[in-house]
Amino acid sequence: MNSEPTRTVFVVDDDQAMRSSLKWLIESIGMQVKTYGSADEFLNSYFPGRAGCLLLDVRMPGMSGLELQAHLARDDSRLPIIIITGHGDVSMAVKAMKSGAVDFIEKPFHDEDLLTSIRNALEFDEKQRVLQSQRAEIALRLATLTPREHEVMDMVTDGRANKEIATVLGVSAKTVEAHRARVMDKMRARSLAQLVRMVLVAGGNLQSP
Repeated sequence: MNSEPTRTVFVVDDDQAMRSSLKWLIESIGMQVKTYGSADEFLNSYFPGRAGCLLLDVRMPGMSGLELQAHLARDDSRLPIIIITGHGDVSMAVKAMKSGAVDFIEKPFHDEDLLTSIRNALEFDEKQRVLQSQRAEIALRLATLTPREHEVMDMVTDGRANKEIATVLGVSAKTVEAHRARVMDKMRARSLAQLVRMVLVAGGNLQSP
C-alpha cells in the first residue's frame, strides 16, 4: 500500500481561459490539477498540509495573489507558490519572491518553462515534508534527554572536548563520557557528525534533507 500523499497543482486565476489552458497543460504530463477562479474559492476548499504547489495570479478581483500569499503565510502554510505575472507586474512578483514564493513566470510563457518550475516546486515540497518529518522525530528524541544530558549534548555538538565539558560542569571526565553515551543512545546517533546534523535539523538551520 502506497502512503505517499497525492501531489496536486493548485491553480488560482480569475481568467477562465487561462485556468483551462493551464489545467490541460499540466494534466497532459500526468499531474493532478485543481483550479479556482478566486483566492476565496481556493481558501474555502484548501486545508493545510496538502502536498503539491500553488500557481497564483498576481492581479485578481477581491483578494489579490499577494494578499493570498500573505494569508497562507499567517497560517504557516508551507505550500510552494509560483507567481504568474504580466510584464507590468514584475515588481510585484519580485516582492512575492522576497516573501517566500519559489518562482515567478511571466506571461506569455513557454510551456516547458512553466512545467520545469512546477517540477522544481513539487520537489521542494517533497524535501520540506521529509525535513518536517525528521524534525518531529528528532523532537521526540530530544524530549527523552535530561537537563544535564541536554547541556552535555549542546557542548559536545559545539565542538568541546570531554575534559573541557567536565571542567565547565564541575564533574569528572568519566561522568561526561557516561552522559555523552546516553545522549548518543537516546538520540540514536551513530556518530558525532550525525548528532550535529540532528541538532541543526531540529533548530531549523538545515534547510534540505
